Amino acid sequence: MSAPSPLQLDATDLRLLALLQDDASLSNQALADLAHLSPATCHRRLKRLRDEGVIEKQVAILSPHRVAEALGWGVSALVEVSLDVQTQEALDAFEAHVVADAQVQQCWRVSPGPDFVLVVQVPDMPAYQALAQRLFTAHHQVRNVRAFFAVKRGKFGTQIPLPPA
Repeated sequence: MSAPSPLQLDATDLRLLALLQDDASLSNQALADLAHLSPATCHRRLKRLRDEGVIEKQVAILSPHRVAEALGWGVSALVEVSLDVQTQEALDAFEAHVVADAQVQQCWRVSPGPDFVLVVQVPDMPAYQALAQRLFTAHHQVRNVRAFFAVKRGKFGTQIPLPPA
């Protein structure tokens, strides 16, 4: 069995990806116009980029500030977690444990330093305490937890820097 061929991205792919990272709500027609493609070619290229896993999914990014205004107070935290042991099995088990929780927005396995950095979003401090109990205190492999609570968001981006198309 031969290895899969390496992924190739040409200037047109990069242009499409840059446009989508800026506004994923564009219709295929609008995207094709901006990328100087026919709608059929645009659609075909987007399908290939999705099929090859370059485009994982398209989502709406909500403003935590506006949601908090509408629903009540919101708390964002970055949480460092270190485990007692760093075996592959222990790391995989903890990762599966935390990524299953809807309040965990991001989970990063990092090195050096802590084993994981999590980004969590909860309604308030009692909800954070419940999350900490559920994810950290009840998990016997957790050695250390340090939480940093966001007081202001200076920048939030989702775009991956791409070379010029």
